[in-house]
Amino acid sequence: MRLLLIEDDKGLGEFVRRGLREAGHEVDWELDGSGGLRQALALRHDLVLLDVMLPGIDGLGVLSEMRRCDVKTPVLLLTALDGVDDRVRGLDQGADDYLTKPFAFSELLARIRALSRRPSLEMEPVLRVGDLELDIVRHEVRRQDRRIELSRREFGLLEFLMRNAGQLLTWSQLAERVWGFDFFHDSNVVDVYVGYLRRKLEAPGAVTRIRTVRGMGYILETDEGA
Repeated sequence: MRLLLIEDDKGLGEFVRRGLREAGHEVDWELDGSGGLRQALALRHDLVLLDVMLPGIDGLGVLSEMRRCDVKTPVLLLTALDGVDDRVRGLDQGADDYLTKPFAFSELLARIRALSRRPSLEMEPVLRVGDLELDIVRHEVRRQDRRIELSRREFGLLEFLMRNAGQLLTWSQLAERVWGFDFFHDSNVVDVYVGYLRRKLEAPGAVTRIRTVRGMGYILETDEGA
């Protein structure tokens, strides 16, 4: 699963991120409400782990804005407030579950598993951008009725680009999302795989393309939307 952790306690955040990665999850981590909200609105995650007591925008403010913007990603509140009124307020504002600090890491994993079993309101088995179609269930990609064979990494890269079509994705975002490691600026692995994708996706009259934003990253865009 792709998780977003919004937690300002660096010690706890590092512990939780490391444990979640060891459990097989991919984790984006933000230290304040403003950065967490930007991530929640800009990128697609399977679950948000949201601390309530945050600097700047607090957790409930982040949650309220997410729901106002129709982001339906499940949210697990991490809170040191264990009063009934505090829990009710969080759930009423759109949280899916809560966990009181301090917590056992095994319980955190159990709650993540429980939330992951709930039907997703945003499940899209087939993604379409311009003349590109990506079937997640069948693991197939088609362009103009032509099937395109992609490796697992290429498929994951294209899926992430299509889920965020029209948005600039940086090298570090692409590297962490597809390869699951902290990005090193002297690595060209993202550029190499974008090159692979471009060659495989080429077709006469194609309207969808991966545009390079020099010094920043890539955008999947269509001529139709230009």
